Amino acid sequence: MKRVKITVMRITTYADLMAKYENPIEHTCDMRLGQSFIVDDGTKPEGMCQSAWETLQPFVSELQAGGGNFFDGWMRNPRSAMLSCNDGFRPVSFYVEVID
Repeated sequence: MKRVKITVMRITTYADLMAKYENPIEHTCDMRLGQSFIVDDGTKPEGMCQSAWETLQPFVSELQAGGGNFFDGWMRNPRSAMLSCNDGFRPVSFYVEVID
């Protein structure tokens, strides 16, 4: 099984959408720009947002199994993917790549 690295590449906030549609909440995302996680055994890394993991996990599993080349050449590095969590108010973009 291949090792996969997940890196937080961008954190975006859509204040206009939050003001218009979101109920105020105290705690949101704990991800930090540049933060990285290593996946060795297919399980969610400690500290990774559960919602983000649910989006990333199928791609991580495919890369760990030796697959890749998602969507017929989407990424320059076929053993990688650029993905975002499903939070429409404050999406986080993650670079997912095989590291060995």
